[in-house]
Amino acid sequence: MLDTNVLVSGLLSPHGAPAGILNLVINGNVGLVLDARIFDEYSDVLHRKKFSFPEDAVNEIISFIRREGMFISPVPVACLVPDPGALPFIEVSLHANVPVVTGNIRHFSGSGAIVMTPVQFLEKFK
Repeated sequence: MLDTNVLVSGLLSPHGAPAGILNLVINGNVGLVLDARIFDEYSDVLHRKKFSFPEDAVNEIISFIRREGMFISPVPVACLVPDPGALPFIEVSLHANVPVVTGNIRHFSGSGAIVMTPVQFLEKFK
């Protein structure tokens, strides 16, 4: 499962680990697990004007995620983490037993979820 910062980073630069992960997702080599809250966050963030992503491209990406993503309804968990916005990602990660791939590992400390940087993910799963 991808933290939003990895999705954005992969779209901002075609080079680097986040872009490599997006290529794996788009090519069907890696599945994307999420819930409705995460999907809404992806859509909201990608539509922000500050990124200047073309509207058609964002709509295509969002449609792809809606069509190809594995949507689940995770069990709520109670844990104190530095970033409360990380809780949906933690719940999905724990419920689906998949790692959270993020550029902000510290946001997930103490959650019990498996957390990996994009580079660590590519080293393990590519």
